[in-house]
Amino acid sequence: MTETKEKVNPPFDRDSATWFAPMEGGTGSSPGRASPLMVPIRSLGANHRARIARHLLALESHDRYLRFGFAANDAQIQRYTDSLDFERDDIFGIYNRRLDLIAMAHLAFDTDSKQRDCAEFGVSVLKAARGRGYGGRLFDRAAMHARNAGVSRMFIHALSENTTMLKIARKAGATVERDGSESEAHLLLLPATLDSRWTELVEEQLAQTDYRIKVHVKQFRDALGGVMARRSEAQNAQRNSPK
Repeated sequence: MTETKEKVNPPFDRDSATWFAPMEGGTGSSPGRASPLMVPIRSLGANHRARIARHLLALESHDRYLRFGFAANDAQIQRYTDSLDFERDDIFGIYNRRLDLIAMAHLAFDTDSKQRDCAEFGVSVLKAARGRGYGGRLFDRAAMHARNAGVSRMFIHALSENTTMLKIARKAGATVERDGSESEAHLLLLPATLDSRWTELVEEQLAQTDYRIKVHVKQFRDALGGVMARRSEAQNAQRNSPK
């Protein structure tokens, strides 16, 4: 059976000079849920590898299928996580107040050091965090970093049934080519400007600060919880002790 190839052009109402800016209301957010104006997205280093693994392992089977293009099992996800090259590629993540990694993006560069002008984007969002536009925010963040790094073209390889991911790409102005069960989106990036570099710097600093605050709050809550647990144990022991 012959596969049909379908080319979908980007929307004409999208200003190519400002496509990288966060989309109003959050890309892909559902009408009934408001997306926060500022979503702290921080870059992730090798010290976050274990949390990345926990995030990906928490994905349901269908979500794994959409993210990797096949039904990845736990061992395959662990191998993928172990193989992440934090020196070559860039990883971005969104943490909640409990320091759970609820959404992450992988911006992968070509293994050939001479081909740094293109990068591939992949994203995953936990089911509990859907409908808040996190996928679109991560796409915007990765695209801004890519253009500041000198990348001229960003692409997404996805299953054609992954309509959420393809919708994010189309809203950004990408050209989507469908080839049967698979699709590929291509987005040409504008050269970096002083504004784009400054914006990325400020957003990264805000995200780092947000993360440090969350770490301190969690440490305080954990310590307080430990004190309360020991106090409860002491009170129970006192009540149960013979008179």
